[in-house]
Amino acid sequence: MCCATIKHQSNKIDRFALVSRNNVVLHAPDTLGSLSVGNGEFAFTVDISGLQTYYKAYENGVSLGTQTQWGWHSIPHDKFTVEDVAVKYESCDGTMAPYAIQHSQGSAGAATASLRANPHRLHLGLIGLVLLKENGDEVALHELENTFQKLDLWTGKIETTYTVEGVPVKVELYSHQTLDQIAVKIESDLITKSRLKIKMTFPYGKECHVCPGYDFENTDKHTTTLVENKGEHAVIKHQLDTTTYFVTVDWKGGTIKSSNREHVFELSPATANRFEFTAHFSKTQVGPRANYSETAESSIHHWKRFWSNGGAIDFSQCADPRARELERRVILSQYLTRIHCAGSMPPQETGLTLNSWFGKFHLEMHWWHAAQFSLWGRDSLLQRSMPWYQQVLPKAQATAKWQGYDGARWQKMTDPVGDESPSSVGAFIIWQQPHPIYFAELLYRTQPSRETLLKYQDIVFNTATFMASFVKERDGAYHLCHPLIPAQEIFKAKETDDPAFELQYWYYGLSTAQQWRKRLGLPEEPYWKKIIERLTPLSADKGLYLPNATTPNAYGDDQYRRDHPAVLGALGMLPVNTRVDTAVMRNTLENIMQRWQWETTWGWDYPLIAMTAARVNKPDIAIDALLMNVQKNTYLVNGHNYQDKRLRIYLPGNGGLLAAVAMMAAGWDGSTDDAPGFPKNGQWNIKWEGLKKMP
Repeated sequence: MCCATIKHQSNKIDRFALVSRNNVVLHAPDTLGSLSVGNGEFAFTVDISGLQTYYKAYENGVSLGTQTQWGWHSIPHDKFTVEDVAVKYESCDGTMAPYAIQHSQGSAGAATASLRANPHRLHLGLIGLVLLKENGDEVALHELENTFQKLDLWTGKIETTYTVEGVPVKVELYSHQTLDQIAVKIESDLITKSRLKIKMTFPYGKECHVCPGYDFENTDKHTTTLVENKGEHAVIKHQLDTTTYFVTVDWKGGTIKSSNREHVFELSPATANRFEFTAHFSKTQVGPRANYSETAESSIHHWKRFWSNGGAIDFSQCADPRARELERRVILSQYLTRIHCAGSMPPQETGLTLNSWFGKFHLEMHWWHAAQFSLWGRDSLLQRSMPWYQQVLPKAQATAKWQGYDGARWQKMTDPVGDESPSSVGAFIIWQQPHPIYFAELLYRTQPSRETLLKYQDIVFNTATFMASFVKERDGAYHLCHPLIPAQEIFKAKETDDPAFELQYWYYGLSTAQQWRKRLGLPEEPYWKKIIERLTPLSADKGLYLPNATTPNAYGDDQYRRDHPAVLGALGMLPVNTRVDTAVMRNTLENIMQRWQWETTWGWDYPLIAMTAARVNKPDIAIDALLMNVQKNTYLVNGHNYQDKRLRIYLPGNGGLLAAVAMMAAGWDGSTDDAPGFPKNGQWNIKWEGLKKMP
């Protein structure tokens, strides 16, 4: 029986079995296999000890983060603005506009360095164990014996066991689901022997492109103070320049004190062989907290509800040997995107684990992180980050005005308050602009009410106003003109016009915004209508779509067959319509599959290919793309999408995978088959429920 004949309405999926068979289990230290707990606003990542004991060993793997959405820091510098790095560029109609680009020398170089690196996301502190041998020496990582660690996905618990010189140690870890807090229970006779303590170490902030986000060298640049210490309760205040936060520690039986090292505190359990403590991170000293049992219950209740609701896909009846791995990736990606990508701001590529691009986030990646939440029936998780667009709307409007445009030009590489970071690439990227319209439309499809329209109309209409202002009229048609850099970033800003994917995204965005006007009882915007009707068509040559209108030999020269195959997005991310010829896109897809330089790609490229393949009725290619055996499509034991030695995790790959698989199962507007993106060869006998069609 082939997958397309399986109807999702019948034979409900055993969700506990589906999730539990994909629990992460480790039997040895794996520096790329560290595990996290979290809630979308906060995440805490641990090593094989069960806490953050051996952080140095993990620095070049998946490092041990303690990060929140609110934890940011700036190193004092001279005050700079985008004006200090601005350079004017000419467009095809002769108009000039300033762009905030990178400089390497002089005052502009100093401004570039400061604006890119600050603010940076802050590592809030390491909480690890001090494990002692009988002779008093600390236990090294390789000296842990009989190691076992399991991430129980159904409850959000990380359970770790091992022995130290024959003495068993058991650590259980939970994260609260509405508080930025961990709860830990330790059982071991090492406690009664005074050979186990908890160590808390607080770092300075780090201006680094990709790193764990901590600096333990500059101890004189910050202060850490035990401002409360009474009974079984303590509050630690950490002050770094203008950033202050508090860690509240509660425990049962034991004492806490400063160690002989700056910024280090030791929590010593009493002589019983069982110890519980919680650590709560907050911007304020006073706030709600929970004990160990309450935190555990919060995690257990939340994760059961998460897995029991929304979408699910069961691959257990598939005969294709690759199906088991695809299921593992899908389940773990749901867990990872829930704790790293479902917060009050768009996430950074590495989530709340380690810093990439200084901990800032890239708005063009927000679609790849978050669109999948709606497709999996979890709109509330997408809704969490939508208010951020409203909060930073004035700055997006200011950028548009600064460059001579109307509406709101959304940032590319940005921070909590919406400040733009200078970049010689990012300043010219435009494909983040329609994302908020796409998100708003996804949310409207679930709640098609006037309330939804009113809630997001400012975002939708300001976005569309900029998009209409940005196009240029020439020869009776409307164009996307330089300076711009498309999603396939190898093309030069001064030379690139009419990139295929961006053209089609402009068409989608303006058409959708126009539809929002009609739904609200407003008249059509006549200028938008003209652009929609006369937007220049996608460039093609020899039966293939070209990446843009200014590189006619793009498929005759292998130098252009690298980076993102973004041309496929014109009929992958985006709906089928008469502007895109399905046969030409199918030819383009097959040509790309034959000759692309896969080592130059990124993790979201494989889901992009899969979505396009599904829409052009090539489900075999969709599966091949999702499971292509290349480095950038590697998924580690913890579920993270590995890229290279520099970027060891990459959440747009995880979110993109979920978007593609949901679309392949539930289909898209106009599709009629069940599971149209899976091969009808009898090998993909999937069962799915709770998913929504993609536009």
